[in-house]
Amino acid sequence: QLPLVESGGGLVQSGESLRLSCAAAPRSTVGRFPVAWFRQAAGKEREQISCISVSGTDTTYAAAVEGRFTISRDNSRNTLYLQMNNLKPEDTAVYYCRRKSTCEPTGGTLFGSWGQGTQVTVAS
Repeated sequence: QLPLVESGGGLVQSGESLRLSCAAAPRSTVGRFPVAWFRQAAGKEREQISCISVSGTDTTYAAAVEGRFTISRDNSRNTLYLQMNNLKPEDTAVYYCRRKSTCEPTGGTLFGSWGQGTQVTVAS
């Protein structure tokens, strides 16, 4: 599959909110796979922060974002979302989305390839 396209990042103050979007490329779809959000802070490795099942019934969150971030999907629009509330400087990173075989944070197969991501910067 072609990389998914992330958007919605920007520069915000601590405590503010952003909503990220992840769209499938033309002639592609996100509806047949679990999809996960990842982030990579400067000088650090990528980490999975959230994932959603095909049906949307099951979701997972990393401890650092649980209670503040909400993942959702609209398969009819071929779009994945990440609502980020009460942002903190520690959330500053490039955010990516990618199809997976499972939502297991440390396992599963990644499908497609990494896209360019979208930058989120949170100032204090």
